[in-house]
Amino acid sequence: MKGYIGEFEELVLLTIASLSENAYGVAIKEDIEKRSDRTISVGALHSTITRLEEKGLIKSWLGEPTQERGGKRKRYFELTHQGKLSLHHMKDLRDELWKLSKATLSLTK
Repeated sequence: MKGYIGEFEELVLLTIASLSENAYGVAIKEDIEKRSDRTISVGALHSTITRLEEKGLIKSWLGEPTQERGGKRKRYFELTHQGKLSLHHMKDLRDELWKLSKATLSLTK
């Protein structure tokens, strides 16, 4: 894997994957906030999305204008093949570390 993805980048990538064809800015923000029980700023999400696009992990396109948005178009996102590879690498790494630390992470006494 080229480069490292941080925790928030991983959350954004996984959220884009889970939202599928409904992965656009507001939906991504709301989904992350709901699932993680934390508030994120639009700026933090925007800069993360920009960084993920620059790394080649996601791609975007503009949808059709809608009346409910006053003729504005939504920007949709999807994972690239490299984005999927990066997520699989992170999952493998986490799984390996969880297995290695299983005994010391036990919550039972």
